[in-house]
Amino acid sequence: MAAEIAYEPPSINKAWIAFVAHIPTILLIWVATIVIAVIGFVVSVIFSLVGIGLAGGNTDAEVVGTLAVWLGNLSQVPFAILSNLVGVLFVAVPAMHYDSGENISSQVAFRALLQRPLRYLLAGVLFSVVTTVGFLLCILPGIAVALVTPVFVNRIFLSDQPIVEAFTASFQAVYRSPRGRTFAGIQLLTWLVVVVVSVCTCGLGALVAVPVATFYIQNSAYHQGAIS
Repeated sequence: MAAEIAYEPPSINKAWIAFVAHIPTILLIWVATIVIAVIGFVVSVIFSLVGIGLAGGNTDAEVVGTLAVWLGNLSQVPFAILSNLVGVLFVAVPAMHYDSGENISSQVAFRALLQRPLRYLLAGVLFSVVTTVGFLLCILPGIAVALVTPVFVNRIFLSDQPIVEAFTASFQAVYRSPRGRTFAGIQLLTWLVVVVVSVCTCGLGALVAVPVATFYIQNSAYHQGAIS
């Protein structure tokens, strides 16, 4: 059973208050994801440049250069995985907040992430594969899967439910009841607002709009019964 505040009607004001209370944690998550992504990009460029340099004067320069570029791209993979693993905290922190009713410090957030990293990685792989397949099938199925994210992350972080079972249960919670489908609609409208704010501020607004949206959506999930 989550904290009482989780079941209260959501509002932008309440989401904003929750966001402000978690600014140090959210800021660290932003910094960590950006730094990891930048390091991955730099490593990729270095690999590519070294490979291209070694290819100079070689009769197979084109082949070596192509391999260098591929190696550079491949070197980004572990950094992309790590960045996404940290980035899931944007959803997990609101989940932990509404579950406990307490403000989640950066230490608590990252400690939770490091307790079961393999579980989160496997859950991320499953979710990414299903979402990708969904987008390949005329986009709409991919969007439908993406809208399960807040419920799925909640189950993965706050329960010991098997990963596949957590995913199917999350999907059913969102789409097998009228209130669950209402929750999906709320998410679509919320993210539409986030996109508008981000575009109008040249992306800077996303630094605030995204975390505020995740708090609002997680509260909505509890209020609409998608998460019990």
